[in-house]
Amino acid sequence: MDFGVVLQTNPPAARTVQLAKLAEAHGFSHVWTFDSHLLWQEPYVIHSAILAETNRVTVGPFVTNPATRDWTVTASVFATLNEMYGNRTICGIGRGDSAVRVTNGKPVTMRELRESIHVIRELGNSRPVEYNGATIRFPWSRGSALDVWVAAYGPLALKLTGEVGDGFILQLADLDIASWMIKTVRDAAANVGRDPDTIAFCVAAPMYIGEDREHMRDQCRWFGGMVGNHVADIVAKYGHHGAVPDALTDYIAGRQGYDYNTHGKADNDHVDFVPDEIVERFCILGTADEHIAKLEALRAIGVTQFAGYLQHDNKEETMRVYGETVIPALQSHLTAKS
Repeated sequence: MDFGVVLQTNPPAARTVQLAKLAEAHGFSHVWTFDSHLLWQEPYVIHSAILAETNRVTVGPFVTNPATRDWTVTASVFATLNEMYGNRTICGIGRGDSAVRVTNGKPVTMRELRESIHVIRELGNSRPVEYNGATIRFPWSRGSALDVWVAAYGPLALKLTGEVGDGFILQLADLDIASWMIKTVRDAAANVGRDPDTIAFCVAAPMYIGEDREHMRDQCRWFGGMVGNHVADIVAKYGHHGAVPDALTDYIAGRQGYDYNTHGKADNDHVDFVPDEIVERFCILGTADEHIAKLEALRAIGVTQFAGYLQHDNKEETMRVYGETVIPALQSHLTAKS
């Protein structure tokens, strides 16, 4: 299993770069950042700084969208960073949440998402692509390599992910929901003749090493509110039952709007509807042993990467314990002599 961290690009940018360097030092393979240009600083500028000051980590947005950025510009960013730093980028993409809603926009359609994935991936891999009636490519790009991982919850997005995604991003760590969604993606891949084993499966959730459960839950309750935004869209389209497991939709019954000004923050004041049970199920909290046990269960259902959100007050200590205890426990053990 690979491990990533998910950071917000809050100022100062040097702090984000510092955390990324610390993540690499503790053995994390991926550094992801939010992409919401009004709420936080521009991620791709910071990605360049992270790549310049690290040696191994793969860096990308968690997640970008096709609405607020021209697809060819997005692809150019990745191809340029790959030329500069040696194919160490990855593209997480979805239909759009905070980046589009803060500007009173709407998430893109499934068709637009599918087309954008194709355009970004082809150009990001130094290949030509049909776009707006012409064949285009980056004449300066040679040997760029870019995977595109799709963030999804709803049935149509899960189907699309299985059909075209290099990876699947699920932003919650509930075992039952994750198992159902991974199977849905794998079945969709098989139905179009793809090998499901070629798809990466990334579960992302707040990770917090500690013992004070009430404090940990309060620090991570924002995550249930963020997930609730996507769930509300699913419920509005399909109703409360049938499209996805009830375990995902039932908890938003008490949801009363959402304030994007506190999106992704521990002090979010619009998440009182999120019960303790959901925080425990969606996140990974507690001692190192508790983290290891849940991560082993996630690995058993097919998860290939866990990406931990670090939007809380215990960032460095959580990464330290992961580096010294959790990550080694989930890796293959080799001996010098047998």
